[in-house]
Amino acid sequence: MNTRAPAIEARQLIKTYGGHVTALDGIDLAVERGSVFGLLGPNGAGKSTTVKILTTLARPDSGTATVAGHDVLRHPDRVRRAIGVVAQGSGADPVATGRENLRLQGRLYGLKGAALEQRVDELLDRFTLTEAARRPVKGYSGGMRRRLDVALGLVHRPEVLFLDEPTTGLDPEARSAMWDEIGRLAAEEGLTILLTTHYLEEADRLAERVAVVDRGRIVVEGTPDALKGELRGDAVHVELREPLGDAGRTLLTGALRGVPGVHEVLADGHRVSVRADDGAAAVPALLAALERAGVKVATATVARPSLDDVYLRYAGRRYSETEALVGAR
Repeated sequence: MNTRAPAIEARQLIKTYGGHVTALDGIDLAVERGSVFGLLGPNGAGKSTTVKILTTLARPDSGTATVAGHDVLRHPDRVRRAIGVVAQGSGADPVATGRENLRLQGRLYGLKGAALEQRVDELLDRFTLTEAARRPVKGYSGGMRRRLDVALGLVHRPEVLFLDEPTTGLDPEARSAMWDEIGRLAAEEGLTILLTTHYLEEADRLAERVAVVDRGRIVVEGTPDALKGELRGDAVHVELREPLGDAGRTLLTGALRGVPGVHEVLADGHRVSVRADDGAAAVPALLAALERAGVKVATATVARPSLDDVYLRYAGRRYSETEALVGAR
């Protein structure tokens, strides 16, 4: 049994802005040492506010938090020594070279001489930046800049690494390469990594445990496989030709729940989502029920449970719709 204290622990974090915008509404969090933990939610859900508090960049209105055994309010200097942070925006000086950026970061943490140069060389090699080391960062590609950002966060060998939306804005190839590097870091360095992301696939691939954040609260937490496994059967998603009104949605939901093998139904706008014991077998009966209700169908798809379905179940709406509706917090 692991009796060590969590690398990150937060209790009942509350944070409001302007007296009326609630960014965090009682966040509880515990991240085991040496693990990758994914804080998953759309933009504006409260992920970045949580990271700001845990990295001492913001103070909660109430609640407590410790990182690497240090209280973020009482000993912020100790927390800062123990963590590395890769923020959403690049922290590198665009005019300086990659090597100069790493040297400066090392000096800020007390490294110097041969030890500093060795660490800089290690990181340039690890993140395949050696050939570009003497070039100004402003000439780097997006993927190169993000690799440099991660290297900067690792110069002083932190105990805990915070990655706040590390692949936002990257093309698919650069994103995949960054995923590979984060996976290697976790496996080879024994780091505790807290990853915030609004990419469902990213959390599924990298995190050992995830917490789904919605409107400043954690609505569910667990391993990706366990959370998906709680959703029995298949997901059937039906795109409608015309949106449903409130009355039609209520009637249709009741009708579809009467289809054999169907145990969950959510109808909203142009889409109807159903959980069924056997999705392929349920589709004909579902389409027939929709036809009897006078609802015109555009497409119907069947899939195994995903983190998108987990979010749909616990937040009561689709992830993409939440992304569009929630403002930045």
